[in-house]
Amino acid sequence: MSRTKNAKPGRILFVGSGPGNPDLLTVRAQNILVNATSAFVDPDVPSGVVALIGSAHAKAEPVPTRAGRKAAEAAAEAKEQEGPDVIRPALGEPAQVAKTLVAEAKTGVNVVRVVAGDPMSADAVLAEMGAVARTSVAFEVLPGIPSHAVVPSFAGMPIGSGHTVADVRGDVDWGALAAAPGPLVLNATAGHLAELSSALTEHGVAPQTPVAITVNGTTCAQRTIEATLATVNDLGSALTGPLVLTIGKVVTSRAKFSWWESRALYGWTILVPRTKDQAGDMSERLQSHGAIPREVPTIAVEPPRSPAQMERAVKGLVDGRYQWVVFTSTNAVRAVWEKFEEFGLDARAFSGVKIACVGDATAAKVRSFGVNPELLPSGEQSSLGLLEEFPPYDEVFDPVDRILLPRADIATETLSEGLRERGWEIDDVTAYRTVRAAPPPVETREMIKTGGFDAVCFTSSSTVRNLVGIAGKPHARTIVACIGPKTAETAIEFGLRVDVQPESASVPELVDALAAHAAQLRAEGALPPPRKKSRRSRS
Repeated sequence: MSRTKNAKPGRILFVGSGPGNPDLLTVRAQNILVNATSAFVDPDVPSGVVALIGSAHAKAEPVPTRAGRKAAEAAAEAKEQEGPDVIRPALGEPAQVAKTLVAEAKTGVNVVRVVAGDPMSADAVLAEMGAVARTSVAFEVLPGIPSHAVVPSFAGMPIGSGHTVADVRGDVDWGALAAAPGPLVLNATAGHLAELSSALTEHGVAPQTPVAITVNGTTCAQRTIEATLATVNDLGSALTGPLVLTIGKVVTSRAKFSWWESRALYGWTILVPRTKDQAGDMSERLQSHGAIPREVPTIAVEPPRSPAQMERAVKGLVDGRYQWVVFTSTNAVRAVWEKFEEFGLDARAFSGVKIACVGDATAAKVRSFGVNPELLPSGEQSSLGLLEEFPPYDEVFDPVDRILLPRADIATETLSEGLRERGWEIDDVTAYRTVRAAPPPVETREMIKTGGFDAVCFTSSSTVRNLVGIAGKPHARTIVACIGPKTAETAIEFGLRVDVQPESASVPELVDALAAHAAQLRAEGALPPPRKKSRRSRS
């Protein structure tokens, strides 16, 4: 997009990121962030929200730039991290920030101003709005859900309609708070706990009144600690960052209504050794069970060294050389389709050819291109499962005896040998190469070796080999989950204990099986409650 002073001015959109969970963004706020081409971000905006910014643009990947208004020392570092025309630090006082926003908008782009919480609840942001309102540039406000409105619910406390909200980080009428009839929901920090405890007690609130302190509310790092008004200050040194306190009898309802922190994998840090473009589905499902996924790419997918094999294979498809195409991965589907596009072909190139897929994920990728596979294992989703149902070659009914098998350069021979035993001729073509990724940061390698990860999810033999190669073997106390028998076999060869293997080889089944395993261990008393478990994983 060209930017000139004569361009029609864009708008400035003040977007509230809410309490931390990206799922709590409004639909419009999420759409604006995803499609943003220019965004100014505050330091306390949650990383999950920052990751959405500009993600609709393939060549403008979001980078978590987190320099704040007064973080002058971090400005240089933030500048190095900011993405091209997408994310920039919001530096300076409100008037200066507003001046920068207006200047950017006058180049013709819509400018996104991202703040934590709700824009209308932050004095500095209100000052920015006031300065913008005095110019000719139009602006819009997209509210964010304030933390006090949702954190008690995520902590399992039904505060009802008669609760009282206050921010004790500023001026407080303690007498009015103490006289409030319903539960109190207070925004605070650890430094305010002593004053809060003494002031409410002095104004007549019983020292034994239950108090729940929630940190990192609505995220998978949320932790809620129960205390009383008399003991709340004893916890101050162990708490950092913004706190949400719920005070009153509703705290005793947590045993019944604590749904967020009671999920099977809650608080677990789980290693996801997958390529960046493949990790999203697994990470999202792990988060639905309460886990904190850490994505560590162990392999990178690259084109074959020579394109000749794939070019001959695509020509053979068009010429009717193959009776079947067998896909064993989504990468293979993508590689064939990219070659189609290179030659100006589309789904019609599969006319007269039957397609088999090794599992549901691969089949879904095929369907995304408008083609329905004829064969999919009904049982185990693996090469062995596909072989069990693959028809043998029949000279009478099969006009062609050849199968195209596009796959990785390091694929095992199980499938190709099994198909040959059934009478088929096989063109085993290298559709893509898997290469070992660069080693992860030292901190991650240390976590892998010392048990900092509660579990690791392996989705292929190559992820096992490459993880051990670039970072070492996971610690013995790390639970190992493998997607299928071949992956489990490789893990055992490397001396790992396989704890979890789903009945069906798919990412959703793998994650759900790990969650079921964790729930069973906890029911047997083999694991501490999830809210206390985070101490072990940090040690």
